[in-house]
Amino acid sequence: MSPSSSTPFVAAFCVVMAFAAGLLFGGHPSSLPGPVQDAFDLTGDEDRTRAELIESIEDSYYKQVDDQKLRDAEYDGIVRSLHDRFSHYFTPDETKEFNRAVNDPQFEGIGVSVAQHDRGLRIVQVYEGSPAAKAGLLKDDLIVGVAGKSIAGEPSDVSTSKIKGKAGTDVRLTIFSPSRKSDKEREVTIKRAKVDIPAVQVDMIERDGKKIAHVQLFGFTNGAHGEMRAALDKLIKQGAQGVILDLRGNGGGLLREGVLVASTFVEDGLIVSTKGRARAERKYPAEGDAIDKKLPIVVLVDGGSASASEIVTGALRDRKRATIVGTKTFGKGVFQEVESLPNGGSLDLTVGSYFLPSGENISGKGIEPSVKAKDDPKTDRDEALPIAVRTVIDKIAPR
Repeated sequence: MSPSSSTPFVAAFCVVMAFAAGLLFGGHPSSLPGPVQDAFDLTGDEDRTRAELIESIEDSYYKQVDDQKLRDAEYDGIVRSLHDRFSHYFTPDETKEFNRAVNDPQFEGIGVSVAQHDRGLRIVQVYEGSPAAKAGLLKDDLIVGVAGKSIAGEPSDVSTSKIKGKAGTDVRLTIFSPSRKSDKEREVTIKRAKVDIPAVQVDMIERDGKKIAHVQLFGFTNGAHGEMRAALDKLIKQGAQGVILDLRGNGGGLLREGVLVASTFVEDGLIVSTKGRARAERKYPAEGDAIDKKLPIVVLVDGGSASASEIVTGALRDRKRATIVGTKTFGKGVFQEVESLPNGGSLDLTVGSYFLPSGENISGKGIEPSVKAKDDPKTDRDEALPIAVRTVIDKIAPR
């Protein structure tokens, strides 16, 4: 399972706000931070109305209502009122699942990388020999439900944590396959296993007497830049004359890893800057020790390339270091911070935007490649990669 999704992790986790304490324990809104009072208009009348509304439902609704679910729905509703698809309230159970998935040193799941989708999760890669491969799951299949419940609209971190679990246990998924003739969803039960998913996969492509290093980066997890650099250096020593950095389906990860990956190709200067309403501007420069600037670079992207992938893509484009090939990227352009709440839940809140070296923010619009190339999920071959290879070859200086 990748990072998707979604998800994400473009900034370090840190404290956001303490407004949930007042909501949970019935504190008066005047004790909450000013911006929160302004955003949600929590006056005394509003506070009493909320309390009476919940009390009336608990006392008089014709069916028994779970008090915790009612309050979770209230918190969720407050965050949803922002109309920001990247901000979420995680219930205590969702928070436990998320923390377990993130902190578990041994990955146990079904062996796929995924990206966020309106209906749930889109599979961007099925790893060879994995439980998912054995179950017949394919690239671009949609996971729309887990254990019989829809995951549409859920944060990808929460959805993927539900799919992960102890090796040997089963997980029941609802799958929709756009490539199949049937438009019906199907149920698939898969036995979880320990899956070794690399952060990086490389190979040498030889065309027209030229050697091209093809570097697939699957996520911006801690240490991914080092693993990528070591693999790339080996290929360069073996005579690579150009590089394809393949970020298709890479939903992002840690901001620092994004900066370090970009620094592999950009020697100095700005990589990205961030700023929020309550966050001062911060600039992230390249950290040096880049590969030979004479080596031509192509960055291969698609609609699943998001967040840190877009930071790298935008930096290499704006610094005139690479040609972008593929289809338009996701267009995230914002970052979140996560805060644990007093009830055991957590708030994942968008707190700022990031800006490419040109000053552009790509939120909602993505990055348009200068060379178009699209893979057809209905075929076994990769239609986009040969176009990326040809683009690199055309830029290799004659000896």
